[in-house]
Amino acid sequence: MANEEKIDQDLSTEIVKKHRIKIGVIALLVLVVVAFIYWWVFLRNYVSTDDAYARADNAIVSARVAGNAITLFVDNDYAVQAGQPLLELDPADYKVAVDKAKAALDADDAELKGAEIMVPPVNVQTSSQVESAEAALKAARDTESQTRHTLEQLRNSRAAAAADSIQAERDYKRFENLSAAGAGTQRQREQAQTGNDKAKAQLRAVDSQISGLESALSASTQQVSRARAQLQSAVSERANVDVQQRRVDALRARRDKSAADLEAARLNLSYCHIVAPIDGYVAQRNIQVGDRVQPGQAMMAVVPLKKIYIEANFKETQLTNVRLGQPASISADIYPGYTYKGKVAGIRAGTGAAFSLIPPENATGNWIKVVQRIPVRIELEQPPPNDHPLRVGASLDVTIKIADKSGAYLLPTVPVRTLSSTSQQP
Repeated sequence: MANEEKIDQDLSTEIVKKHRIKIGVIALLVLVVVAFIYWWVFLRNYVSTDDAYARADNAIVSARVAGNAITLFVDNDYAVQAGQPLLELDPADYKVAVDKAKAALDADDAELKGAEIMVPPVNVQTSSQVESAEAALKAARDTESQTRHTLEQLRNSRAAAAADSIQAERDYKRFENLSAAGAGTQRQREQAQTGNDKAKAQLRAVDSQISGLESALSASTQQVSRARAQLQSAVSERANVDVQQRRVDALRARRDKSAADLEAARLNLSYCHIVAPIDGYVAQRNIQVGDRVQPGQAMMAVVPLKKIYIEANFKETQLTNVRLGQPASISADIYPGYTYKGKVAGIRAGTGAAFSLIPPENATGNWIKVVQRIPVRIELEQPPPNDHPLRVGASLDVTIKIADKSGAYLLPTVPVRTLSSTSQQP
């Protein structure tokens, strides 16, 4: 009887054990199914990371000129607008530089005007001299040419007169011989003598005219030489106009340089008045009244909290289906339970390690593969509200919904444009 009870008890225990195993298997299968359903519905289309931080394109306010700080208008955490005064440097030295540059410009401008006034009179005077010399040279050449022509005619006439004189002398000698022989009359001899004397007198007259014209020709030639020399002198004087014009050009260039120096001095004076380049909040102020600042010295930062964005560092294995434009939800450790909405605006062109100060050298024998992280830029749909502001560097949790895979991996190429433009106005 006792053995039968023991057998029944063992059978019951074995049945219970099998029943429990069956229940455990069923429960495990249900758990697996529930986990799969949860993954399929909630986790399959999402990637998350807690390696995310708030970022902003801070504007570092630095000095462009050296000087002593005399007035400080803001302190850390002050809200400022673009163009609002932040700091004033002592402008005394730069005002003196402006006055000095203005005086130099006035002097150069006066000298330039004086030189410009001298150009027209010199131009008119030398032009008149050149024209007068050219007219005198033309008149001298005309006189010389006319004298040469007349002289040539007289020389031709002298040849005829010389021939007539020779013929008259022959006739005179012939009639004189005839008269001596008693064959000719006295009258014929006298007529021949008179013709001979007349021909010689005419030849002498022509020679006298030729001699006078030769003297006149020599004088005309000298006059042409003098006129030519006067023309060359007038042309040389004409070159003074070019010299004067070059002097005007040099003075104008010096005046322009003085104008540029004045503009530079005014710019340096305006740099004493330092204003906010963008809207934001003052941070990292490290300047006090009386401090001496140098060009390029950072004095404070302006943080645009209304234009803050998220930099989420995802593992490279998580970015397979991440596309531009996909929605993202962000939660900050500082505000538990509050969620910000955003979208993927960009995926960095390299991993964080690739752009580190000392990149890793993977081409070594002791290489160990490490999953890299790639920064993803998340832009908020709306600026953070005033009751939940984000601070630069705040820790965040980011979840991206990757169900829609129609977006691009890379930003498209856009025409060259200015992303932002700021200027400091005095």
